Amino acid sequence: MMDESQENYNQSVDDKIPTSAMTLNFSALNVNAAEFIPSSECVNSSISTQAKPMNEDCQLEQNGNISMKASYGISMMNDSVRKKEPVNILFCGHVDAGKSTIGGHLLYLTGQIDRRTLEKCKNGARDRAFDSWCPSHALDTNEEERERGITIEVGRAWFETRTKHFTILDAPGHRCFVPNMIGGASQADIAILVISARKGEFETGFERGGQTREHTMLVKTVGVRNLIVLVNKMDDQTVNWDEARYREIEGKLSLYLKMCGFKSEKDTIFIPCSGRTGAMLIEHPGPKVVSWYTGPTFIEYLDRISSFDRNIDGCLRMPIVQRYKDMGVIVLGKIESGQVRVGDRCLIMPNRTRVEVTNIYYEDIETDSSVCGENVRLKLKNVEEEEISPGFVLCDMIHGPCHMGRVFDAQVAIIDCNSIITVGYSAILHLYTTVVKVELKKLISLIDRKTGNKTKLSMPFIKQDQTAIVRFELSEPNATICIETYKDFSKLGRFILREDDHTVAVGQVLKINP
Repeated sequence: MMDESQENYNQSVDDKIPTSAMTLNFSALNVNAAEFIPSSECVNSSISTQAKPMNEDCQLEQNGNISMKASYGISMMNDSVRKKEPVNILFCGHVDAGKSTIGGHLLYLTGQIDRRTLEKCKNGARDRAFDSWCPSHALDTNEEERERGITIEVGRAWFETRTKHFTILDAPGHRCFVPNMIGGASQADIAILVISARKGEFETGFERGGQTREHTMLVKTVGVRNLIVLVNKMDDQTVNWDEARYREIEGKLSLYLKMCGFKSEKDTIFIPCSGRTGAMLIEHPGPKVVSWYTGPTFIEYLDRISSFDRNIDGCLRMPIVQRYKDMGVIVLGKIESGQVRVGDRCLIMPNRTRVEVTNIYYEDIETDSSVCGENVRLKLKNVEEEEISPGFVLCDMIHGPCHMGRVFDAQVAIIDCNSIITVGYSAILHLYTTVVKVELKKLISLIDRKTGNKTKLSMPFIKQDQTAIVRFELSEPNATICIETYKDFSKLGRFILREDDHTVAVGQVLKINP
């Protein structure tokens, strides 16, 4: 049975959502079809026991003439679309904070979901007694997610503003699915931390063990620099757009954000909103509803964010998120460095499989090239689906492949461990979309957190709140993974260690050992 406040909060969407998309301030707003992409799945799916040693057959070769795709009946990429900067935004936060609801409502308000589709979502949610989550069904697309009312995989959809092309990554909030969340966070440019302002819900998510804290720390660890905090459910009857409640949440959370490394006001912003009504997502609800907030709406702020520094002319690095068969082998991922064209000959690491790119799809449109920052699907030839796993990396042959290894030295910070850590300790390592078990082989030195100086270990262990330089080795014999030092390529040089469904440590790769 729902309590009275819940029942009032879950009133019909018809009373809350306009009959047509709102009039936007962005005249060039374009929206296209959404796409769902499953996240990485399990431990050891991204390691290889078939990696070939470098030999004459694997020497780097100069790429020949690039073949351009002829447009015989194919919808090629519109130039106006390619001029917009691609940006991945990740919705994260505690379970039931309203991440999928905000994402789904945002798609509706930007015109991506029509009224008929929304009605289907609402009816499906009502059939499951989850009427309050009907907009979330636009992103929670599989049946298990809809039955349970929670996000499990990382859902994807996209929309555009005047200057940018945004891909929504909707991460699960339940602690059981944090590994899926990490895979999504690794691909994000901006993190959207969704907080419930409803009485008791913020406190539950923010207390020790809540996903508000862990998600904030994780997105910073994987390299996300911009954080938008959406204080959701401000229209709930326990809040009623109360400024005092908003300021209370802002004050408590700001201190923790600084501890995680979000220290500059340029890095973070707080915005009150309602995922149910859409207030403050695109338009301000007006002074009668909220007179005390005069800042930008969510979309307005997104469109103002400065452009990201992309290494378009660098070596091609595309960590593979997923692969499947569709008249050939398709790999999905975000190009983190360089660019790719139809006809390019590439290497899939760590197996050193030689492939050729035959088709490129940017969202649902075919194009002849793609650059750093874009989420793409590539059709490849000369490879079988079974030869590729999430965590493998597509590299070009001109600049050379990424590094691979099984033993590496790293600087780790122990953030949540109730016992001491000694040689022989094992945990699950998350490095971009690679998920693999590792074992601690050597304790090298301690790092003074205040000075950064190295000191000798006085005891044969490390513990909570200590930072150390250590050596890890993959637990599976003969296995190898794609890995880089943090200094050379940070995306493949940051990692997270987890044990028993919680994050134990975060780290950076310093050296890859032979």
